[in-house]
Parts: sequence; structure tokens; C-alpha cells
Amino acid sequence: MDRRGFLAAGGALLASGCATPAAGAAAPPVVFVHGNGDSASIWQTTIWRFESNGWPRERLHAIDLPYPLARDDDTKAQAGRTSTTEHMEYLRAEVDKVLQATGATRVVLVGNSRGGNAIRNYIANGDGAAKVSHAVLGGVPNHGIWVSLPGLPDGSEFSASSAFLKALNVPKDAAGDEVTGPVQWLTLRSDRNDKYAQPDGRWVGKAGQATGVGYDGPALKGATNIVLPRVDHRETAFSPAAFDAMFRFLTGHAPATLEIVPENEVVLAGKVTGLGVSSTDPASGNFSNNLPLPGAQLQVYALDPASGVRKGEPFTQGIGPDGHWGPLRATPGTPYEFVVSAPGYALTHIYRSAFPRSSDLVNLHPERIAAADREAPSLVIFTRPRGYFDPGRDRMVFDGQSPPPGALPGAGVASSRIKPAGGPRTVMGEFNGERIAGRSWPLANNEVSVLELTY
Repeated sequence: MDRRGFLAAGGALLASGCATPAAGAAAPPVVFVHGNGDSASIWQTTIWRFESNGWPRERLHAIDLPYPLARDDDTKAQAGRTSTTEHMEYLRAEVDKVLQATGATRVVLVGNSRGGNAIRNYIANGDGAAKVSHAVLGGVPNHGIWVSLPGLPDGSEFSASSAFLKALNVPKDAAGDEVTGPVQWLTLRSDRNDKYAQPDGRWVGKAGQATGVGYDGPALKGATNIVLPRVDHRETAFSPAAFDAMFRFLTGHAPATLEIVPENEVVLAGKVTGLGVSSTDPASGNFSNNLPLPGAQLQVYALDPASGVRKGEPFTQGIGPDGHWGPLRATPGTPYEFVVSAPGYALTHIYRSAFPRSSDLVNLHPERIAAADREAPSLVIFTRPRGYFDPGRDRMVFDGQSPPPGALPGAGVASSRIKPAGGPRTVMGEFNGERIAGRSWPLANNEVSVLELTY
């Protein structure tokens, strides 16, 4: 039995955490498509919100593109990168698996950023129009991130000048609609806080130069287009406001709750993968592939929530060829430290808040230490995978510093790094009410700490 099957096996007990009765077979399967450099784990909180509103766990599927980074030029092969065609073919295969497993005739597709490019391509140029009922696109650069800027390739799938986007945006009917029927389409965008829908090229390294793209770049003619005030690029898909909009679009009514409803028992599992850094967006998840990392070792410790100090004996597991770990029966309300070791990587201590619900998307990746950091006494990274840090909008403190070092106005930075001196000690990270206590570890021993926000 795979890990999703393991989690579903406890459905009768776990369903006690649902806010509304389960929708059962009436709920269409939903396939979630992550963005550039991301993994399936990015959808964890969104899936929890669907579950909290009665959507059956076994009908919520997040894909894991093995090479999630786009090519610099879509027309030229590039090691460790996927073309738009390869991305579409992977999505097509995953949709077919879900249809076969569920017996459904159509799926809902939900994508963030680059994931929306694959969804549009699949529906327009694959056989997706016959297999998809609804498509939800959060923060997707449907009209590019730039039109034409010196030093940025026109062949990139993120360029409005690329053959790929030009073909997708050709009007499909006499009304000039840019979407393919009979699929129902929803786009979600920020009012002006999406780093990849900006008239100025600041976030693509071209400050002061016009991108040729407006704040409304993610909108599509013929779709239902909704503006979410002040959300950032990732929050267009992963925020409570984004969930509210997509749930209403799919069901015709408001969700019973935007909160994540806790379960009585929590079972965790996931995958251990390798790590790299995106050349186009270093903040976009900080790993260049979703391939398993066999031979890695994992230890999981329960923690004291105030100090990050370990409690009791660890859960220990070696990582096999498929990269999967678990299942682990977690204690509700208890934060955890995930310690990943693998040849060629730092011993990485990943600190997470308590898990309110079960998940088989607790994906982990060890860090590599940059040469510039090796002489530091320790290194602690505070990261927010499902959104960015914005000092003008968010309440946040990292080891007593507010805003965290490196956080910039405009919601474009997703991580902060400090190098605490002295011996190992407690390091706190707080963001809009979520609080994580971790520990610093000596860099001389090739150890690094990551405080990873859930919300």
C-alpha cells in the first residue's frame, strides 16, 4: 500500500476532523500542479483546507515534476530542466493515473505560477479539454513576466515574446477569448503585489526598466478573473483567500471554514529529495529536482515548543530507492525536528510547527553550505515556502530581529539567513502568529538549521 493509501485507510477515524460531511464520490478529483522549482509539498495547506471542508483525501492529488525548473530557452535542451512539452506530457500522464484510480471522467486542475503554463498547454494542445472540468490558475504569468528585455531570453516560457505564450494567447473565438472551452476557467491574481506581474523589472534583475507587463498579466479573457488584495505571488494559490475563491468557483457556495480543522490522529509521510538553487528564482523552494535521495538517513524528534529542545527517542528511518519515508504517527500539538543526513550534504535540522492534520507531503531536502558561509559559527535559515516576507504587510521576527535580515518591501523574498555566534542555543522565528523554536548547530561540524513555516 502506498502512503496515500495508508493515510486513506484511517479515513473513518480521521474524518472526525472534517468540518462538513464528506462529499464522497460526488467530489471531483483535484490535481494540483506546483510552480517553478517547487514540489508537491507546496500544496499541503490547500489540501488540508479542502479536507476540512469535506473533500475526500483520496481525491486530492499533488504532482511532483521530477525536474521542476523551466529551461532558460524553451526550444533548447538544458540538463536538469523541463521543456513546456515535457511538462505537459508529465501532467497528462498524472491526470490519466488519477482518472483510472478514481473512475472519474474529468478532473479539476489547480496550478500556481509555472504549473498554470502546463495546465493551459495540456488543455489547449493535449487531450485535456476532454478530461478537465475546471482549471484554477493562481499567479500564473499568462502574459509573461516580461515582453522583451535585454539579457532575458525571448525563448523563455516566461517571455510574452516566446512562441509558447504567443500560441497559448491566440484568441480562441470571435469574442477574443484566450481560454479553451468547454473547460471553466478561474484566474487569481494580486492587485499589485505579485513579483512576477510588475511593470518594473526589479524582480527579474532589471530595476528601472519596463517589463511591458501589467499587474493584470495573470488575467485571461473569457475566464472568471478575481483580484486578491495584497497577496503575493505564491499566496495567489496558497492563502486562505485563494482557497475561498477556488472553493466557491468549484462548488457554487462558500466553504464552511477557512481554518484547517485538526484531526484526532496525525500520520505523516513524505519524500527526501536532493537540493540545488534555481538560477531564475533562488527563493522558489531552493531545490532543482524532485528526485529521490536514496541512502539518506532521517531522524524525527518531538520538541519542546518553547525551546526547540528534543523530547524522547527519535523516529529513525533509512531512505530507500523511491525516496519515501514514513509513516510516522505524530502527537497532535507537538512541533518536530527532522534531521536529514546524506553524502555530499550538510546535516540538516528542519524545524516545523505542529501538524494539525495528516499528510503524505512532508517532503524534505538537505542543504548544501555555500563557500561564503563556511567560516561562520553557525547558519540558521528561516523560510516560508507558501509565501514571501513583506515588512510593510507582515508581522515577523527572526532571532529578535524585525524585519528578518534580507526581507524587502514588496513581498519578493521568501527566506532569511543568520549566523549566530556562541554555542548551540534556541533560535525563534515568528510570522503572522506562527511561531517556530529551533536550535543553532555548529557549522564546523557541517550542520545547518532550517526553520520552515507551514502557513
